[in-house]
Amino acid sequence: MATTKIRSSSIEDGQVSNADLSATIAVTGGQIADDAVTIAKIYGSAAASAGTYLKQDGTWAAVASGIAWQAVQTTGFTAVAEKGYPCNTTAGAFTVTLPASASVGDQISIVDYAGTFDTNAVTIDPNGLKLKGATNNLKASTEREGVTLTYVDITQGWAATSGVNTGSPALSPIAYSIDFLVVGGGGGGGKGIGGGGGAGGYRTSTQTVTAGATTITTTVGDGGAGASGGGNGSGSVGVASSISGTGLTTISSAPGGYGGGYNVIGGAGGSGGAGGHVQAGGAGNTPSTSPSQGSSGGGTGGSSASASAGGGGGATSVGATAASNQGGNGGAGTASSITGVSVTYAGGGGGSTHSGGGSGGAGGAGGGGAGGTSIGGVAAGNGTVNTGGGGGGNGYNPPNTNAGGSGGKGVIILSMPDASYTGTTTGSPTVATGVSGKTILTFTGTGSYTA
Repeated sequence: MATTKIRSSSIEDGQVSNADLSATIAVTGGQIADDAVTIAKIYGSAAASAGTYLKQDGTWAAVASGIAWQAVQTTGFTAVAEKGYPCNTTAGAFTVTLPASASVGDQISIVDYAGTFDTNAVTIDPNGLKLKGATNNLKASTEREGVTLTYVDITQGWAATSGVNTGSPALSPIAYSIDFLVVGGGGGGGKGIGGGGGAGGYRTSTQTVTAGATTITTTVGDGGAGASGGGNGSGSVGVASSISGTGLTTISSAPGGYGGGYNVIGGAGGSGGAGGHVQAGGAGNTPSTSPSQGSSGGGTGGSSASASAGGGGGATSVGATAASNQGGNGGAGTASSITGVSVTYAGGGGGSTHSGGGSGGAGGAGGGGAGGTSIGGVAAGNGTVNTGGGGGGNGYNPPNTNAGGSGGKGVIILSMPDASYTGTTTGSPTVATGVSGKTILTFTGTGSYTA
């Protein structure tokens, strides 16, 4: 029997009969036999595999089979598209890492297996892609929560397209604690039997921030200049350091008070500067002015015969009163291990005298005072940079050209869990990770950190 070829021209009803098809398709009793028409006979080599279907454009596509549920997960894992994961956090919280690449329409489901997400949340890590429009980790933290994530596009990434018991919204931002150390700039020392400069204010704080919603701005204060030039003079007050941000309690540490020059009262500050010869020290920021940030400056020997000046106040103690021919020691600073090692901050500057200077604050954070002599004296010590130490006072030494010591610049330090650190900063802070599980940011100037 001849084979009829069907070309691109239209075919009218009845033109192709069973007889025309019988050369390739079995015809029985005038009808096409059961199972005689196969994909191969219709499309030749374009046959599709099992689990696919023919689209209107003539191409084959896979039939969606839905979410394939996996075994219960009890530790962190990397999820795979089109799979569902019951997560049991009874033994502790863990992280679900999404695939590093995804196609539009990919889906992943996560459900609280044991009703413990409210105690031990599951963290969702987008693994370099977007999650609800941002790259921050999010968390599932509601009891019996379940959520399906669908990859929508490169801009929004994974979206929560369905969920149960999620509250509002499904997947919440992660909150974590940051420890802060904020030290103001130290005060400069006076000259001409000048008093030691006071330390910058010393304050600490622990606050909770919300990932993706909090930017912390840091401002680090400079140290005050020591008295300079001919004659006698007082040092300069330091500059305050501060942190601020949405949802944060602003922390501002006052600058250190200046050390007074000859016969000049010391300046008030985070810690007070010491008075010059026979004058009182300045007041520190005590609890009455809330919050406490430092101590008062020291007094003097009490008479012109002492020929000495007191030490500046430190974070821990008042600067020492001068003795006859001996400048007062600077008040002790405070040791902190926020960076992983113990460092003393905010020590007061030592006072000066004709014959010998007082020492700096404890741990070297304050500059030492200088003694004056008839042949020119010794330069006063500067407060240590980025500790907020006060500058040392300068002794009487005709023609009195030596300067008082400069106050040390302040510092701001943040400490947070390694897993929470986002890496988003400005101002080029020093970053140290893996410090007993913490990331430490040390700011020595203006900058910011986005949680």
